[in-house]
Amino acid sequence: MNTLASAPTFLSDDFLLQTETARRLYHDYARSMPIIDYHCHLPPDQIAQDRRFENITQPWLYGDHYKWRAMRTHGVDERYCTGTASDWEKFEKWAETVPYTLRNPLYHWTHLELNNPFGVKELLNPKTARGIYETCNEQLPQLTTRALLQHFDVRVVCTTDDPLDSLEHHDTVARDGFSIKIRPTFRPDKAMAADDANALRAYIRKLADVTNREISTLSDYLDALKTRHDYFAERGCRLSDHGLEMIYAEDYTEGDVQRIFDHLNRGVDVPPADILKFKSFMLVQFAEWDHEKGWTQQFHLGALRNNNRRRLRDLGQDTGWDSIGDFPQAASLSRFLGGLDDRDKLAKTIIYNLNPADNEVMATMIGNFNDGSIRGKVQFGSGWWFLDQKDGMERQMNALSNMGLLSTFVGMLTDSRSFLSFSRHEYFRRILCNLFGNDVENGELPADIDLIGGIVQDICYRNADRYFGF
Repeated sequence: MNTLASAPTFLSDDFLLQTETARRLYHDYARSMPIIDYHCHLPPDQIAQDRRFENITQPWLYGDHYKWRAMRTHGVDERYCTGTASDWEKFEKWAETVPYTLRNPLYHWTHLELNNPFGVKELLNPKTARGIYETCNEQLPQLTTRALLQHFDVRVVCTTDDPLDSLEHHDTVARDGFSIKIRPTFRPDKAMAADDANALRAYIRKLADVTNREISTLSDYLDALKTRHDYFAERGCRLSDHGLEMIYAEDYTEGDVQRIFDHLNRGVDVPPADILKFKSFMLVQFAEWDHEKGWTQQFHLGALRNNNRRRLRDLGQDTGWDSIGDFPQAASLSRFLGGLDDRDKLAKTIIYNLNPADNEVMATMIGNFNDGSIRGKVQFGSGWWFLDQKDGMERQMNALSNMGLLSTFVGMLTDSRSFLSFSRHEYFRRILCNLFGNDVENGELPADIDLIGGIVQDICYRNADRYFGF
């Protein structure tokens, strides 16, 4: 293989750190900070069971629609993504794809995750695939789900849970006395999904069963959901989350919503205007409950989901057919946050943006409602989904720096279903340190390493620790 003799070594200890100041900030300040993963999709049952994986494919490729999209683009048949191929065959096809992911963040993530925790420094390709597969598999018996969390020095994990979830697995982990806090997050998207009346009616029936009560009126529905909100709080929940195209902030009356609910509860579809009114009403209810409990509300905005109808029918949701949407965000977000603030019922809020064209909108919007009551009360969340890569993270942090205070930022999260994805925190920290390091060495910031290093540590860990109050 021909290489450039003067080129830096790929994935060295100074990966992504372009200056001496960046290297000092990362190695002396950021590297050893613990992790609070305040938003992820890790399956709590696997933590409760302290699952042992049979091979590297299971924690690495199962459910990973990022990798599936790349494999499909490379011409790999679906059988090796979500299909019936063996775990080795799926790993082999991924290894064939990896060399062609150059300049995609998957190339970085793949090798970061092989390096930590497995200590594999070889590049993954068809020639190295079998050896890497066996090396990782040899270590997996010791790398259970709980051992992996401890290995990465994770202090808190917040899973993502439907209001109907029993949270039995969270209870199991708590009873076991596991040193890492595993907290639920209240994600009520299905409870306000008025787009499909039959699906919502079925959800209402399940809620009635879980809460052991009859639900025939809007008041009944709210009371039942409130009991679940209380139930989550009793089990350590401190955050809610909403995955939305955009914030819904339509005008409505109580009579409007009661009429709409009566139709939905009978399985009768309602027109688009009524769907928006119902969603707007429900968002306000959840937001007010969050404020009462001192929770943090999170809004993931801007995804255009399930674009490929054929594949949705064949494979279901969350299999890699989503993209960035171009929804109008500013006016509705202002009305929603402003309405809550006007009644002094605005909870701590994190807004994640999926369309980079809206970065400056979000960075300025949060400043409208940071009222001095809480440090960084309203947050512009870290680069999300398609934007949790180097360019996306830098653009989010630059927008926040230019129009707000990066120093109050609560930092990175994995937003992942994989127990190997905590390397994304390392990735983020290297990028963060490089931003500051470049500014220092360009003379744009003072060379006060202790000041900047302290801010870096705040963003990596301490801001989140203070903000969420775990």
